[in-house]
Amino acid sequence: MELHDVWFVLIAVLWTGYFFLEGFDFGVGILTKLLARNRAERRVLINTIGPVWDGNEVWLLTAGGATFAAFPEWYATLFSGFYLPLLIILVCLIVRGVAFEYRAKRSEESWQRNWETAIFWTSLVPALLWGVAFGNIVRGVKINQHFEYVGSFWDLLNPYALLGGLVTLTLFTFHGAVFTALKTVGDIRARARKLALWVGLTTAVLALAFLLWTQADSGDGESLVALIVAAVALVAALMANQFGREGWSFTLSGVTIVAAVAMLFLSLFPNVMPSTLNGDWSLTVSNASSSPYTLKIMTWCAAVATPIVLLYQGWTYWVFRKRIGTQHIAEIAH
Repeated sequence: MELHDVWFVLIAVLWTGYFFLEGFDFGVGILTKLLARNRAERRVLINTIGPVWDGNEVWLLTAGGATFAAFPEWYATLFSGFYLPLLIILVCLIVRGVAFEYRAKRSEESWQRNWETAIFWTSLVPALLWGVAFGNIVRGVKINQHFEYVGSFWDLLNPYALLGGLVTLTLFTFHGAVFTALKTVGDIRARARKLALWVGLTTAVLALAFLLWTQADSGDGESLVALIVAAVALVAALMANQFGREGWSFTLSGVTIVAAVAMLFLSLFPNVMPSTLNGDWSLTVSNASSSPYTLKIMTWCAAVATPIVLLYQGWTYWVFRKRIGTQHIAEIAH
């Protein structure tokens, strides 16, 4: 296996980790409006992700940085062609971080309500747009012979990509609901499980349609296996949720995300951005990659740094592993 193939796999792993972790993160943010009934419950939801949300975003920064260094042509075409949606996502992530930090700075209900509204929208919009973006990457976009995107913003809003956006939105919301059930106690836990059922059923319909469309368009035997794993894991997650096995439900919803993202990258390889104008103009792992020396240096750096990051993030989740409820929220923090 060539180093550019290895780095394609590593970037796929980084995006998978980001969607697994930031998926429930976005989902909980969306649930602050859909599930919580009062200020105390909204605070509970925010506290479930408070210690980890910024660490989850490190996976995005690493994925973007790795793409820039390992596949500069891919990075240039992607970020220039998808400039507006990626800018919207970036603004949402900035506002979202500010909202988490500023919400509790003042006790006035209007102040906290406005920041909570910001958390909701800046969780929902990226959850939708990431699916649209990856739908377009897998489907292909208008790339000319100079490897430049020559389409418009409206070309990105095609039925396949929009369906992908709905899939990530509902899947992340489901992932967030089962995470909420895993991390909370009392009435909010029971309502999270009930909501997870209905969101999960909606996700199953949308995801099956999207993944079957992907398989029919660009899939192979390996992507079909990933599709089957994703479908089985989602059904199993719904069943575990119904039996009150929140740990298994969360794990299986995570497997669904991992398998679905794996299927997209399997369908994409060896391309990194297919051209809908001419297949010969597609960006591939070979024509979009950096030099072998650059990839070699990156591999050594990743081998040293990655275990440290994983150990630290795993330790963070272990420290903040206990369930919380409204009884753990001080009255002044409501």
